[in-house]
Amino acid sequence: AFVVEATVKAGDLVRAAQNVDRNLITSVTVFDLYEGKGIEPGKKSIAIAVTLQPRDKTMTDEEIDAVAAKIVAEVSRRTGGVLRG
Repeated sequence: AFVVEATVKAGDLVRAAQNVDRNLITSVTVFDLYEGKGIEPGKKSIAIAVTLQPRDKTMTDEEIDAVAAKIVAEVSRRTGGVLRG
């Protein structure tokens, strides 16, 4: 889940994640949107599920972690979002 400004659209966050690797990432879906207690005023939490489907081999944990880090970096760069703690 990412904490973003309340004005950030969930679709923008989804597109940022998808653009990391369109061949590997087969879907990105929003499964939770939250504003309220525990989230700063003017911000919201958007949780996404990312489905990876490698075509040529099974991915190692390290490869999955690397893709996850790229997704976090790209979402952060394009939306200003930070991982929700």
